[in-house]
Amino acid sequence: MAKRGAVLGIDIGGTTTSFGIVDRAGSCLARHSIPTPAREPAMRLVARLRENIDASFSTLARSHVLKGIGIGAPNANYYTGSVVDPPNLGWRGSVNLAELFREHFNLPVAVTNDANAAAIGEMEFGAARGMRHFMVITLGTGVGSGIVANGEVLYGSDGLAGEIGHTVVDPNGRWCACGKRGCLETYASAGGLCRTVFALLAERREESVLRSVTFRELTARMVFKAASDRDPIALAAFEDTGRILGLKLADAVAHTSPEAIFLFGGLTAAGGLILEPARRAMEKYLLKQYRGKVRLLLSGLGPENAAVLGGAALIWRELKKPHRG
Repeated sequence: MAKRGAVLGIDIGGTTTSFGIVDRAGSCLARHSIPTPAREPAMRLVARLRENIDASFSTLARSHVLKGIGIGAPNANYYTGSVVDPPNLGWRGSVNLAELFREHFNLPVAVTNDANAAAIGEMEFGAARGMRHFMVITLGTGVGSGIVANGEVLYGSDGLAGEIGHTVVDPNGRWCACGKRGCLETYASAGGLCRTVFALLAERREESVLRSVTFRELTARMVFKAASDRDPIALAAFEDTGRILGLKLADAVAHTSPEAIFLFGGLTAAGGLILEPARRAMEKYLLKQYRGKVRLLLSGLGPENAAVLGGAALIWRELKKPHRG
């Protein structure tokens, strides 16, 4: 019996790298995650991935054959296959991820920004199927955006379009890992939420379970738990985070006029706590011709496999192109 095709979808994050083996229908046949130590060289990360992928694929090798690898990574360039100075990883300069993976696997490789990969996954396997104009905003260790116009991902002239996380909220605001001040990422990421908590703790006097937590200990998950228990500081932090996010989404709508904007990533586990204030703020700051037209939704991809489905969708689309054979 002929073997069925499958691809590797890989998501390289600031703290965790996930991979999945995905068939053409978007079913994840196997999935695994490994830590992404910030100071680990890219070459070592790829080598560790190869070991883990070989182990995961061993049980599928009799029935499936790997056709290619799709990778979503921060600061990744679709045109060159390289990652350049990712702000939440210790890699310096330009690292050609596509070349590293080809050396280890001898398969077709496609690389793009993690948010672009999320947008392709949403278009191929998620809630954006049938849409031709939409955005995906990733809210995790950082903040990114994937923009789809006329059914195609917008890469820009140099392959680096979609850096909404590094648009400026406040020129005198928080320092960002990119070297600028006041980037959206410093307010609407998981770390940004925690920074907001400590700003509120300094400004306000309400009792909060978060007052006993140090800055190094605090996580977005802890803030979510406190907000679910109606902690006033945690609730205010989500309100402020959503408000700032919604403000910048209104700007993005003015640039792209999408049918919908999808929120994707770890911070979206908070659901309405982040979605509702973002929706209110977006509507408030939209030009009147856009109001009531742009849906703000959570990703339609299942949270467990969402990240790897983006990379898988990317390489499946690439394999259909004539130059891929």
